[in-house]
Amino acid sequence: MKTQQQMVESFQMAHRGYMKNLGLCLERIEKDFEASREIDEVCNGEWCRAIEYSLDEMAKELYSISEPRWVADDYSRTLRNMRRRLHDLYARYQGLRSSAEH
Repeated sequence: MKTQQQMVESFQMAHRGYMKNLGLCLERIEKDFEASREIDEVCNGEWCRAIEYSLDEMAKELYSISEPRWVADDYSRTLRNMRRRLHDLYARYQGLRSSAEH
């Protein structure tokens, strides 16, 4: 059996990988969103549903993470930063959606 220290290290490594992948997903959503903003009349029904679904799923992932007591301070900053970026992206999406509806 693994010792407790090995188990913690294994969990830390897996958690870092998970956070890295969440960051990459957020970057991908941001890039796709910015690229699509350049297209006229982009907020059609299908696109709006897809981007809203992506933002909602990312929010569920980011806000369901509890910060373990053993993580470093940079982890907290990274998580707060990703949550802020998602919030800003959602605000831009709402602005684009409301301007497309008029």
